[in-house]
Amino acid sequence: MAEQLALVIGGTIGGLLLLLLIGASCCLWRRFCATLTYEELPGTPAMASAAASSGQQDRPCQPHARTQLSRPPDVPFVVPPSLQGRDWVPLHSGEWTHAPWDSCPASELLPHTPSGGLGDACMVGAINPELYKFPEDKSETDFPAGCLGRLWFSVEYEQEAERLLVGLIKARHLQAPSETCSPLVKLYLLPDERRFLQSKTKRKTSNPQFDEHFIFQVSSKTVTQRVLKFSVYHVDRQRKHQLLGQVLFPLKNETLAGDCRRVIWRDLEAESLEPPSEFGDLQFCLSYNDYLSRLTVVVLRARGLQLQEDRGIVSVFVKVSLMNHNKFVKCKKTSAVLGSINPVYNETFSFKADATELDTASLSLTVVQNTEGDKSQQLGRVVVGPYMYTRGRELEHWDEMLSKPKELVKRWHALCRITEL
Repeated sequence: MAEQLALVIGGTIGGLLLLLLIGASCCLWRRFCATLTYEELPGTPAMASAAASSGQQDRPCQPHARTQLSRPPDVPFVVPPSLQGRDWVPLHSGEWTHAPWDSCPASELLPHTPSGGLGDACMVGAINPELYKFPEDKSETDFPAGCLGRLWFSVEYEQEAERLLVGLIKARHLQAPSETCSPLVKLYLLPDERRFLQSKTKRKTSNPQFDEHFIFQVSSKTVTQRVLKFSVYHVDRQRKHQLLGQVLFPLKNETLAGDCRRVIWRDLEAESLEPPSEFGDLQFCLSYNDYLSRLTVVVLRARGLQLQEDRGIVSVFVKVSLMNHNKFVKCKKTSAVLGSINPVYNETFSFKADATELDTASLSLTVVQNTEGDKSQQLGRVVVGPYMYTRGRELEHWDEMLSKPKELVKRWHALCRITEL
């Protein structure tokens, strides 16, 4: 019995000693492995000093350069694999921090700075304020020579209520007949020239601010056939109205689309004092671009037309034809304006014409009246071209167009019956 007890005690003590031996071996192995892991790398101080000296010098960075991995002597941890590929650079306080590869981007990708320092050249993410500047509005400062003034207004059409909302905003650079100017504006919705709306008179200013709103009740079927007319007057001490200029603004589909308010400005035009011709007059612009070989015609308006009103509903359009050796080349038409003897179009047409063809080419502009039953009648025609086809004002208009390339030359022309041409 005593022998068995001695064997149990001896086996227990031996097992405990074996466990202590195994534990001590594990501790020694861990210390040995830790010593190998944190062993000083050769050349680390030299590399750290090289990095510090390179940071003090103002030399450009090499975008694709790679430095050898180094670890400072006082870093008490192992760099994880996710952070490998980064080098360690010194801070001014003596601490160390990591920096990514290619900390300085390519020099051609950096914004140009007047200073040559490396710190300035490597600034990334700076905002260039020049990219966020709005273009300067020069509509109130740049006026062409001979300008009579400029008018700002807004136009909006409410489809459901069939109301035309017109905002009279301001006028600038008005040319008064006297030292002081007291302007007011009358608004017409052509072709009705009997009824008008009128603004308040602004005293002693050539740059009035109106900020007034007017409403015209007009059907959606006819609104695109109407023309807004702004007549600007100066009111003298005797309360007489002297016309300073006018603006004609056709109400087109693109102007009224979207049920939104559009702000527009136009230069004032002088009212023609010449009485209309027997069959009416047509105003249009001519321009020739010799580089593009493009002949441009802008049909502006007509006045004093002799309509055949006994044939029901009347609409008027202008047909523009390019001729060469009196042979038809191409024809274009304006939109039709309903029932007005003074229709306004403001439509532009372009034709392809080489410079060598201008001596034999001509333009024919014919005013045509449409009536019920798809019947049409020519009210008059104007032909402009070289000496071969025209004389007088028509020839002068053509020659002025050729002498002023790329400029719009505007003139009035009297309409003639076809039999008179």
